[in-house]
Amino acid sequence: MYLCAKVQIMAIKITDECINCGACEPECPNTAIYEGGMEWRFGEGTELKGEIVSTSGNETNAEKPQEPVSFDYYFIATDKCTECIGFHETPQCAEVCPVDCCVPDEENVESNSSLEKKKSFLHAE
Repeated sequence: MYLCAKVQIMAIKITDECINCGACEPECPNTAIYEGGMEWRFGEGTELKGEIVSTSGNETNAEKPQEPVSFDYYFIATDKCTECIGFHETPQCAEVCPVDCCVPDEENVESNSSLEKKKSFLHAE
């Protein structure tokens, strides 16, 4: 099946080429970027509180610590990444990364519509 590039949007991931400079972290409007080894929470930087079911089906408490995706370098919590949809024209982490290690995550393909729904979910719109 052929997919138009406009339909095949992906969450962003940080590759192992990351130099741990931290430039990407403050740019994320969803607080989805964390330093390697750090636990993350759905409630950080969002409007989420209490018991939630994420757009990917993850049932948890918004303040419950989630396992780090990486222990060695910065990572993006896919359940919070919206590719900056609704905030910016392009993913800001990729814009500021000095080594171009913020790239599309082929394992997490999402449509513009699903990214917009995720943004609304995270920010109670």
